[in-house]
Amino acid sequence: MTTAPEYVAPEYVTYAHMDRLHELARPRSDARGELNFILISHVKELLFRAVIDDLDTARGALERDDVPDACLALSRATRTQRVLVACWESMNGMSVDEFIAFRHVLNDASGTQSFAYRALEFVMGNRPPGQVEAAFRDGHAMLRAELARPSLYDEVLRHLARQGFSVPDECVERPPEQQHEANPLIEDVWLEIYRHPDRHHAAHRLAESLLEVAYQFSCWRATHLLVVERMLGGKSGTAGTDGAPWLRTINEHRFFPELWTFRTRL
Repeated sequence: MTTAPEYVAPEYVTYAHMDRLHELARPRSDARGELNFILISHVKELLFRAVIDDLDTARGALERDDVPDACLALSRATRTQRVLVACWESMNGMSVDEFIAFRHVLNDASGTQSFAYRALEFVMGNRPPGQVEAAFRDGHAMLRAELARPSLYDEVLRHLARQGFSVPDECVERPPEQQHEANPLIEDVWLEIYRHPDRHHAAHRLAESLLEVAYQFSCWRATHLLVVERMLGGKSGTAGTDGAPWLRTINEHRFFPELWTFRTRL
């Protein structure tokens, strides 16, 4: 009997550690849908990181007042966000009985525990005090590093201030870990930009790019809610969350708030 030759991984596999990546998908049950659930969860986690990377690139470009590079990075982030939204379609292909067959093995596991997802919210500027305190207390190093920097929206406002727009001092001098609160004077800034887009072409383009990022994030949340309602109905979520009611609450949140609210006055 001949011995099979030892497997030698090709460069594609060794470069990106594809073999190790596949080994990470380890279902705890024999239920049909659990492997798919784990794989799609892995995909979403990696896509969170990809979006963070692009938003961080945009933030760095704004520190240099380089709006074209910032908008290019925001455009890439938006494309990845659309893939994130599409991930729910794979989850949605699972019937409720298939999900219930392995839900018990999740124990207290919940998507809300993803440090990459929380870092993405922090990057975009959603830094509620409770989440900030938890991150400093026992959060992943990525979260603490992010909270030491101004958010993307903070850098947007700093950029606008350097361009001569009337951005209040408290909006650009706030400690980075503190969340930006909606300010009617920032509404005035966006109103000026949108009333005269030919005069403020770069700022207008930046605003549209930011709004698309915020819009896609809201689409992701809304689709998440629908999938949870389809799977769980009125059941509580894992890790102590309230399931669909909690998701309905966060669906009301909007990133870059004045970019949404000034439109009433335009």
